[in-house]
Amino acid sequence: MAYRNKVIINPVVGLRIRFLQTANDTEGRVLEMEAAYSPASKEPPQHYHPLQEEEFTIINGEMNVRIDGLLRVLKQGDSLHIPSNKSHSMWNNSEGESVVNWKVTPALTTEYLLETFAGLAIDGKTDQRGKPKFLQIVLIADKYAQVLRLSKPPYVVQRIVFFILTPFAYIAGYKPVYKKYFR
Repeated sequence: MAYRNKVIINPVVGLRIRFLQTANDTEGRVLEMEAAYSPASKEPPQHYHPLQEEEFTIINGEMNVRIDGLLRVLKQGDSLHIPSNKSHSMWNNSEGESVVNWKVTPALTTEYLLETFAGLAIDGKTDQRGKPKFLQIVLIADKYAQVLRLSKPPYVVQRIVFFILTPFAYIAGYKPVYKKYFR
């Protein structure tokens, strides 16, 4: 469970997150984090948040952002608001570490999703880009569908495919939640 000043690290994607305000601190209104991105990180898959908005302020360094396919570079002092349902990705393509103040409104269960991905990476259960096995993604995508969705394929296609594959994911031993990552 996230708490104020808790730090989680995803060593595979080079992301360190310190929770500044959690869902519990704000009665679910906002999740605020300080995120440090390692140099030359990889672009994550395009995604969107169906019920949440995000606000990013670059504290140090620079960040690449792709919104609806258009690339922008944000530098120290720049801010960016991403409304709900807006397809985007964000990564550090520079040669130095970049630090970002990151707010998610409302918080929902985003902190648990971030802890899950960090835990899977630490346990060696992702590829070199931080992506878990496909059957693991099936269960995570269903559990956290209110906070994160992949931009492609269309959501209806994802739902159908994931529904069909869910029993196989459980048979293979995957879970949507690993409580050990929430300590």
